[in-house]
Amino acid sequence: MTDVSHDPDLEQLLADQEPALMACVLSFNANDPSGAGGLSCDAVAMASVGAHCLPVCTGAYVRDTTSITDFYPLDSEAVNDQARTMAEDVPVQVIKVGFVGTPENLSAIAELADDYEGVPVVAYMPNLSWWEEDKIDAYLDAFRELLLPQTSVLIGHHSTLRRWLLPEWTGQRNPGPRDIAKAASEWGVPYTLVTGLPLPEQHIDNVLTSPESVMAHEKFEHIEAVFAGAGDTLTAALAALLATGMDLPEATSEALHYLDRCLDEGFRPGMGQVIPDRLFWALPEGDETDDEADPEVHPGADYFEVPFNETKH
Repeated sequence: MTDVSHDPDLEQLLADQEPALMACVLSFNANDPSGAGGLSCDAVAMASVGAHCLPVCTGAYVRDTTSITDFYPLDSEAVNDQARTMAEDVPVQVIKVGFVGTPENLSAIAELADDYEGVPVVAYMPNLSWWEEDKIDAYLDAFRELLLPQTSVLIGHHSTLRRWLLPEWTGQRNPGPRDIAKAASEWGVPYTLVTGLPLPEQHIDNVLTSPESVMAHEKFEHIEAVFAGAGDTLTAALAALLATGMDLPEATSEALHYLDRCLDEGFRPGMGQVIPDRLFWALPEGDETDDEADPEVHPGADYFEVPFNETKH
């Protein structure tokens, strides 16, 4: 990871929050009945790294572990009422935005974020290829115009962000993380975390960057499996770690190593994709891989031995 100075603006936003017994993150996301992503993912991942999730339901997926087949959104009034009721009661350190289903819901969230301008927004753009094309276009347009100006950190897979933010790219090379960050910055985003960049020898890179410079990056060995919920897991962990007071580069590195362990210990509950084990650290003693017994243990396996803030379960 590149050693850079801390970002004073983001640190000041976090420092200005009122203290609480546990850092609280207001999370906008859908219900996912597979448990791969959505609100259940947010709650478990945030608790695992030492924060409390305030889940705001934006709708419900119709899916199994193989694929998403439909989505039923809640109306924007229901989303708005859930969020504002909690935000008026509990001090919120960070706002996390996952999939919210409609432009109207994005508008309600953007208005709330504007009203709570001292609270950083960590936003995730998932792969929407399962959805109808007209709904995808409307959602992406609304996200770009309404939510990106409120976003502190944007997270997404390289291919997803590239298609969305640089649809007319004509360069001879593929756009890099800084190119994507520059495109996001035109809509007001100061930092972008680009994941899934392919590297030689079966490795992938994940890069936190501003338009001006790369702030941090973490390289991992590619795991031969198809996962569901990885992006939500990473976004939830990063939002929670920022809420606990970590600076952005350190929180990014910690969240990426946490995700790597979740994927390394992933499981397949059904006939489809592998789900990250977000409670890998809570396995009974003896169930986790012993480094001495297995020389092929995944690099970075010891990075996240105990949950941040020693959360008890």
